[in-house]
Amino acid sequence: MTAERVPFDVGAYVSRSTSGRCFVCEYLSGNPDYAHDTIAETDTAIAFLNRYPTLFGYTIVAPKAHLEQVTGDFSEDEYLELQRFLYRVAEAMRLVLAPERIYVLSLGSQAANAHVHWHVAPLPRGIPLEQQQYQALMHENGVVDASRADVVDYIAKLR
Repeated sequence: MTAERVPFDVGAYVSRSTSGRCFVCEYLSGNPDYAHDTIAETDTAIAFLNRYPTLFGYTIVAPKAHLEQVTGDFSEDEYLELQRFLYRVAEAMRLVLAPERIYVLSLGSQAANAHVHWHVAPLPRGIPLEQQQYQALMHENGVVDASRADVVDYIAKLR
């Protein structure tokens, strides 16, 4: 599914991201200001829809524990377990949406969104090259305005 993008307040997003509150921990604690739609979870990790998606189906995968280093805060076995979960989420996404490519990357830093997490973003087929890769992920280009019905349907299909 391809949904239209709408303008996005990047300044407000940066302010929220640098407020000191961890968006993953707040979400996991049930803070309604940080609500997201859960896709799947294990005892140690969770996958949920990005609250501000630049592509339909854009998902975040994160450990439940507040860890900040992409590799350094994990044992090799813990890291591989989380990556297996990420693979299953991405593979379900691929089967449901049939994208041209699924982008998987870890963003964030000590300055903003320090809780380590991976972005799993499906690039729809037919997107012109100049709108792919980083351009497809930039909030400056707007966020997807999908209907609640489309989101609920997508989550059901993923599960």
